[in-house]
Amino acid sequence: MIICCGDALMDLIQVRSEAGDPCYAPLAGGAVFNTAISLGRLGVDVAMVSGISTDRFGRQLASALDASGVNSRYLIRSERPTTLAFVHLKDGQASYTFYDENTAGRRIEVSDLPALDQAVTTLFFGGINLISEPVADAYLALAERAAGDRVIMLDPNIRADFIVNEARYRARLGRMLAVADMVKVSDDDLDWLVRGDTELEQVKKLRGDTDALVIVTKGRAGATAYLKDGESLHQGAVRVEVVDTVGAGDTFNGGWLACLDQLSLLSKQEIHKAHASQIQQALAYGARVAALTISRQGANPPWADEL
Repeated sequence: MIICCGDALMDLIQVRSEAGDPCYAPLAGGAVFNTAISLGRLGVDVAMVSGISTDRFGRQLASALDASGVNSRYLIRSERPTTLAFVHLKDGQASYTFYDENTAGRRIEVSDLPALDQAVTTLFFGGINLISEPVADAYLALAERAAGDRVIMLDPNIRADFIVNEARYRARLGRMLAVADMVKVSDDDLDWLVRGDTELEQVKKLRGDTDALVIVTKGRAGATAYLKDGESLHQGAVRVEVVDTVGAGDTFNGGWLACLDQLSLLSKQEIHKAHASQIQQALAYGARVAALTISRQGANPPWADEL
C-alpha cells in the first residue's frame, strides 16, 4: 500500500454563471489529494493521511476519495473548517491563493498520526502542508519515523507566496530530503531550492550525500530523471491540447508511482536497484497520466482504462 501524506482542500475555480457573471466552482483538490486520487483510479492500493473536516467541503473530499478507490482508514477527522484555494488561471497556467488558518488539515499534531499497517511500503509527502505548523512538523516526524524500512518520496510543490518563515521551511525540507529515496521537483522548484550553473549541478546539491533518485519536470519540455550513478534519462511531454495545468505534476506523481508499483520496485531494497529501462518506463507512464489530466478542466486524473 502507498500512503499519500498531505493536503486535501477545495479548489475554487473561476467559471461563468448561466447569466455570464464570474463565479467560483468548488472542486475537490490539493496536491497530495490529487496524487492519491490518481493512484486510486489507476488501481493501486492507496490510502491518505490528511486532516479532513466534517463540514460540507470535508464530506465532499471524503466522498471523492472513496469514489476513486482511496482507502479512508488513516484520515484524521475534525470539526475545523476545510482549507480553500482560489485558483487563478492565465493562459491555462494556474496560480493559487490559500485560506488555511486553523483548518482541519493544518492543525494535525504528531500525537494525531496513525500507526501504519505492515502492508504500507511507500509514503509520499508534499504540498502546502509541509509549510505551516503544526502539521508540517507532524509529517516530518512521520517521514523520519518511517524512513528506516519504507520508501519515502517527496514533492515539495513549492508555493513561495504562502511561505511565512522561509528559514524554518528550508530546514524542514532539508531533513525530509535527507531521508527521501525519491524526490520530484519542477524546474521552478529546483531553482528556488538550490543555485547552480547547470541543472545537473543543482540536482547534485539537492541530493547532498544521499542516493535519492531525482526527477525534474519541465512542463512542455518533459521530465528528466537523475540516477545515483550520474546517469540521466529524459522523457518528452505527450502533446495534447491544454485546457489547464491544474494537477499536472500531482498526477504525474500518481502515474510514476503506479508504474513503479506494477514493476514491484516499491521496497527499500528494490527502488535503489531499478534499471534505467524501468525508470524510463515509469517516466513515460507518468507523462501519459499528466497529459490526459491537462487535456480537461481541473485536476481530473484518468482511470486505468483511459490509458
